[in-house]
Amino acid sequence: MIQPVSGPGAWLGSRIDYRTNGLHTLSAPDVAEIDAALAALPDVDFPAITPALFALPTLGPKLLAMRDELRFGRGFVLLRGLPRERYSTDDMARIYVGLGSWFGVPAPQSFLGELLGHVIDISDIVSEEVRGYHAGGAQRFHTDTCDIVSLMCLRSAQSGGMSRIASVGAIHDRLLETRPDLLETLYNEYTVRRMERDAELGSGRLVRRVAIFSRATGVLSCNISGLYPKRAVAYGDTVMTDLQIEALDELERLAASPEFHLDMSIGEGDIQFLNNRIILHGRTGYQDWPDVARRRHLMRLWLTVPSWPTMPANQGMHGADDHEGWLRQRTPFMETPSRFLAAMAARKEAA
Repeated sequence: MIQPVSGPGAWLGSRIDYRTNGLHTLSAPDVAEIDAALAALPDVDFPAITPALFALPTLGPKLLAMRDELRFGRGFVLLRGLPRERYSTDDMARIYVGLGSWFGVPAPQSFLGELLGHVIDISDIVSEEVRGYHAGGAQRFHTDTCDIVSLMCLRSAQSGGMSRIASVGAIHDRLLETRPDLLETLYNEYTVRRMERDAELGSGRLVRRVAIFSRATGVLSCNISGLYPKRAVAYGDTVMTDLQIEALDELERLAASPEFHLDMSIGEGDIQFLNNRIILHGRTGYQDWPDVARRRHLMRLWLTVPSWPTMPANQGMHGADDHEGWLRQRTPFMETPSRFLAAMAARKEAA
């Protein structure tokens, strides 16, 4: 018998306000403590930045409490109050990784091995196929493959670009009430086809079976990207049943409805943390700047929390068996914002 989730994590976006349910504003002493940690931080690569190296004697315990809020509460936190104008882009990255280290350990995000991702539209610059985080416009609801997914805003768009999130628990319970057949389908496995380079430079597994919903750890977790099941069908790896297609469509429809989703404004210097297992995320469309240096730019962390139960084996498009190969592609300091932006500007000029 599939049981309802209920509890604080099963919220409806139409009934809550993130500014009173999840917003944490840094105080002046908090910012002073961050400044002290940054000043004491040696010139080390991002993987070396840990809570021991980015010491926050009073703010650190508050961040750990926020991590508990992600796991046992509504599943989202927005940290506000970092004075963006005070720091260079590279110092913002160091602060971000330092704060993020109190939540979890950074994991690579693609075959490139980047531990700090750059969410910016470079679709007019790179020739290879771009992911959603390197393209502009709106993004459909999905999850990533990590425990916590986080964003820090460096630069806002001209307009738009809101973060749009929805509660997995609320969607689960509505399906249990209205379409238990679709819910049961989502607990069963789908065939997915990953991106070729991710598989080639990782575990080598291109096609795998994943469950959208699972309670293997004792609590509900969700892992979904509508792209991967559709790729499996397009390449002839599988044929989705009508019920499988309808289940994915209904999950997306509920998440996108005004009753369920919550729009969150992430301003410059703000940091969002989401429990990736119980929150779906996407974004609204936006108007961007043509100049690369002025474009909407957020940094992203995929964090693994060692104290959390391991993600179910049949969830996640990627796994620890991919990380070793991906990290071999990484070079020290390659995610530094100034270096990344300079490389993109040079490529655009040469195009």
